[in-house]
Amino acid sequence: GEHILLFTEVDGHFPHHHPDPTEEVNLADLRSLVASRQLDFGVAFDGDADRIVVVDARGRVILGDQLLAILAADLLQDQPDALILADVKASQAVFDHIATLGGRCAMGAAGHSLIKSTMKQSGAILAGETSGHIFYADRYYGFDDALYAAVRLIAAVARSRRSVADMLDDLPVMLSTPELRFAVDPARKAAVLAEVAARLAAQGARVDTTDGLRVTREGGWWLLRASNTQDMLTARAEAGDEAGLALMLAEIDAELAQSGVTR
Repeated sequence: GEHILLFTEVDGHFPHHHPDPTEEVNLADLRSLVASRQLDFGVAFDGDADRIVVVDARGRVILGDQLLAILAADLLQDQPDALILADVKASQAVFDHIATLGGRCAMGAAGHSLIKSTMKQSGAILAGETSGHIFYADRYYGFDDALYAAVRLIAAVARSRRSVADMLDDLPVMLSTPELRFAVDPARKAAVLAEVAARLAAQGARVDTTDGLRVTREGGWWLLRASNTQDMLTARAEAGDEAGLALMLAEIDAELAQSGVTR
C-alpha cells in the first residue's frame, strides 16, 4: 500500500497540535490529507501510541468502540464465537453488532489496566475502549498497542476488499454525548451513586453495575460512574435520535439533582 506520514519529526513541544486523537480539532490535518490525496483512511495516535482513532475516506471520525466493532468483524472470521470485551462507555451498537456476527461480547470497567486484567480473567482475545485503546490477545500479547491495531485494520481492509467507510456503515447511526463531568464533594462521591442506584432499583430499572450505573431505557442508555482520578462523577448517554438523547440527559440531571449535584 501507499502510506503517507504526517509530522514524523519528534518534538516534545507538539508544535502542530495536542497529541490527543479523540479531540476532533486535533484531526484537522489528517482529515485534510485524506481528502486531498483521496486516501482510503487515516489513523491518528496519541503521544505514546497506545490509543488510535481512525478517519474514513468521507472524513468521519471512528472512535475506539466503533473501531472495535470493525476489527471484531474481521477477527470473527477466524475465531467464531470469540469473546470480545468492550468498556462500559461503548455504544450499544457495538455489542449488538458483535452478537449479530456470532461473537460473544462482554462489558468491562473503563481503564486500560482494568481491561487488561479482565481480558486475562475472562479469556477475551480482543478488547477496546471508547478512548481508543485497542487490545489484541489474538496473535499478540494482550495489551494496547495502537500501531499493531492499525496493522490489523489494514489487514482487515485488504482481506475484506471493503472500504473502512463501508464497514462503518454496517453500524447504525447513534447519537451520543461526550463524557460529561460533575464536580462532587469527595465524601459524597460514593454516596451519590448509592442513592441513585437505590432509586433505580425501586423503579425496577434495567441497570448494569460493572462500572458505575449503566441504565438501559427504551431507545437508549445512560451511564453514571465515579471518576478514577478526580473528585468528579462522569456521565455519558446515547440514543437513536435527538429526542431520545434529550430524555436520557434529563434523567441524568434529575437523578443527580435529587442527590444535590448539578452541572
